[in-house]
Amino acid sequence: MTKKHATPAFDIISIGDTSLDAFLMIDRASLLCSLDKTTCWFCLNYAEKIPVQELHFSLGGNACNNAVGSARLGLKTALYTVLGDDDSGRRIMDRIKEEGVAHDYLQVEKNNPTNYSTVLSYKTERTILVYHDLRPYKLPALQVAKWIYFTSMGKGFEKVFKALVKYLNSNGTKLAFNPGTHQLLAGKKVLEPILRITNVLILNKEEAISLVGAHPMTPIQEIMRDLRSLGPELVVVTDGNKGAFGFDGRNSYRMPPVPAKVVERTGAGDAFSTGLISALAYNLPLSEALMWGAANAASVIEKIGPQAGLLTKEQMMKRCKTCGKKSRKI
Repeated sequence: MTKKHATPAFDIISIGDTSLDAFLMIDRASLLCSLDKTTCWFCLNYAEKIPVQELHFSLGGNACNNAVGSARLGLKTALYTVLGDDDSGRRIMDRIKEEGVAHDYLQVEKNNPTNYSTVLSYKTERTILVYHDLRPYKLPALQVAKWIYFTSMGKGFEKVFKALVKYLNSNGTKLAFNPGTHQLLAGKKVLEPILRITNVLILNKEEAISLVGAHPMTPIQEIMRDLRSLGPELVVVTDGNKGAFGFDGRNSYRMPPVPAKVVERTGAGDAFSTGLISALAYNLPLSEALMWGAANAASVIEKIGPQAGLLTKEQMMKRCKTCGKKSRKI
């Protein structure tokens, strides 16, 4: 007999860290690159005052970007994150409410600061200085959701694993997993309990290679098969200007980048993941979900910061019709 689950209160709940981000647009800098251009160093004159051309503030953090983007795409959305008891935390909470994201699970940690990032933007690329405070993670009693989006958290993220696995199994909720730096550094053995029950795993190519221990020249189809062997139902790998790739166990797809006038690239990956999962939440196939992801990412890099360019559902439908790009089997 099929187990009955409660009616979902949310389409998606995003779980992860949130920050306030300051974007400094700089034109007085230089790049020093290795001969093969694989590594570059962002250089500023030491002990000088560097003029900033523009200053912008934005909410940030993978989970927050996903929650705001999902809400704009018409999904009923909530966010679990831990904020500091400071002005930055209050600014984030107010903005979250304005975006229509449920704030039931926003937790405030007394006497500790909110996470903060300074983004140095130079010639459309960015170098990010990140401050993450140590958090006492404890998953709250979440209402039923159709999807959980689990992403970047700091040290101690493993504390939510047991409660998250129980929640997913009890409610029939689907899991999208887009691991952050600390989660990936922990390795696949630590991530195994989550990977086994993941419905959609999203990584960039470098992260995917690291997680499965593949050679950099390994074909993308082989990398995706190795990732899927860890447990995920669907695997999606992004690869910069080569586009995004998806694998459902039978077919592999490639979605080329959607044309865009690049202003600043912060949040492109989060925008892609948000478009992808939102499309799946609307029961669209993987091939169309890849297009939603690419369209959302293209829109975000045309603005400064990770959220200014996030599309509404109406804007998404229009952009997908006019982008001239579709995913294809490979």
